[in-house]
Amino acid sequence: MLAPPDTGDTWLGLSSDPLPSAEMAAWVVLPGCGAVVQFSGTARDHSTDRPGVDLLHYEAYEDQVEPRLRSIAAEMRARWDDLGRVAMLHRVGPVAVGEPAVVVAVSSPHRDAAFEAARFAIDTLKTTVPIWKRERWQGGESWGLEAQHIVDVAADTGTASEAGVAAGPEPAVAESAR
Repeated sequence: MLAPPDTGDTWLGLSSDPLPSAEMAAWVVLPGCGAVVQFSGTARDHSTDRPGVDLLHYEAYEDQVEPRLRSIAAEMRARWDDLGRVAMLHRVGPVAVGEPAVVVAVSSPHRDAAFEAARFAIDTLKTTVPIWKRERWQGGESWGLEAQHIVDVAADTGTASEAGVAAGPEPAVAESAR
């Protein structure tokens, strides 16, 4: 089970266990922060043209996940210099419908920064962190429907650039989405 760090204001991780959403929301609270925003991406029972999804299975290029999450957190702090705490956790392995696959939690003195930073975190995580999902539905199973090219966070411009990471787990999978 993932546990918050003993020190610091950033909690990052990848886990095959259920994500501690409530603990994350509580952990990001600080006395000087009046805003907490948490995003939880949960497995749903359908996808485009795929009714009856009953299971997602996530795989990751694990050696690259934490460094990339760390880059996202650093960029968040550069853009919103008054952020309190930042937490980003993602599941690997099977995730049942209704369970969180990814959770982002952010605290800030004011709501605008917390909302913006949380949105940036989940959007950037989806394009820069090498994690892929496989869906199982009534008609079969397959990797996600949309092609995804992993990119790097370019801290100096706030844009993304092409990364040297394959588009899917071995063997190379051309289609993936989260």
